[in-house]
Amino acid sequence: MGLFSRHPAPHDTVRSVPPAAQTPPKSLWSDGFGRLAIRAVQIIIVVVLVTGLIWGIRQVTLVIIPLVLALIFASAFGPVTMWMRRKGVPAVLATLLTLLAVVVVLGALGWLVANAVINQWDYLSSQATQGFEQAQDWYHTLPFAVSPDQVNQALQGVQSFVTSSEFGTGALAGVSAVASFVTGFVLMVVILFFFLKDGPRMWEFVLRPFRGSDYERARRIGDKTVTVLGSYVRGTASVAAVDAIGIGIGLAILQVPLALPLAVLVFLLAFIPIVGAVTAGILAALVALVTNGPIVALIVVGIVVLVNQLEGNFLQPVLMGRSMKLHSFVVLVVLAGGTAIGGILGTLLAVPLTAVVWGVISVWNGDDKPAEWARRKKRRNPVPLAGGESED
Repeated sequence: MGLFSRHPAPHDTVRSVPPAAQTPPKSLWSDGFGRLAIRAVQIIIVVVLVTGLIWGIRQVTLVIIPLVLALIFASAFGPVTMWMRRKGVPAVLATLLTLLAVVVVLGALGWLVANAVINQWDYLSSQATQGFEQAQDWYHTLPFAVSPDQVNQALQGVQSFVTSSEFGTGALAGVSAVASFVTGFVLMVVILFFFLKDGPRMWEFVLRPFRGSDYERARRIGDKTVTVLGSYVRGTASVAAVDAIGIGIGLAILQVPLALPLAVLVFLLAFIPIVGAVTAGILAALVALVTNGPIVALIVVGIVVLVNQLEGNFLQPVLMGRSMKLHSFVVLVVLAGGTAIGGILGTLLAVPLTAVVWGVISVWNGDDKPAEWARRKKRRNPVPLAGGESED
């Protein structure tokens, strides 16, 4: 009699299951949870490797940052050097002429800015003092105005910090930072010289270990990197120049002091996407507010907004090209990450390096053939996008 049955089964109905029909034991990694665990382990390994790479780069920033900056500048100035070499100019002379032209342009620009600041410094300082006194008089009319005793305590706190050992330590750190900057700048110039002079030969040496399809892929990656960096720097410089000229002309017409230095500042800050234009506009409006009053400051804000709209809707699509355009969300996230990792330099380098990564992905499997996972998928019913376009 069976354990759970009242009537025992007939003897002839009991058959053993063939070995082939038996279900093999399942592995712990074969179900959905196991596959999720494998992916989690892979992600952890990738994060650890990326973290270690970033840590290693931060330990040798004195070498890595000049190297990256030299590569960016070489990608931007390389066409000028190659043009002179095609005209028969020796490689060394063409490289020296390119570097000399850059130094002359930067020196002339610096002299113009310094001369403008020196000539208008007295007027600007008097207007700033007057504006500060007016703001102070208006502030004392508020119900929560700070008492003179509180101001004196704050001044004493500042004096105590200046005379403390912490200030001396900070000064020494500043001297060390200046020394590191000078060392990095000299190293960048030397690396830039060799990149402009022997860049193709150096790249061919790097490609020697590759063969066949790996060689072709490495060559595509190198060409795309140089193209993306050069196009980014030249396009951004062109857009920044138009912004600086437009805002500078507006400031000069409104007779705002330091119009030329502010225009140069607009040019430099334009290399920081989105954030740089806003910062430059705020600084120009503040100078106009202090020296020319609120009405002129509002006009300056209008000029800055108009120039930024012209840049975003016309100049960037024409000068930068669609292949260089990253989504604004990506730019903001990359800027935040670059600032958190590398400070000011991280902010400047985050967007072009991201553009390089996307450019490399776009030629991974061939010219105009992105990596398989990065290709746009075709849909039966295209989704309409902004501007009347559709997603294929």
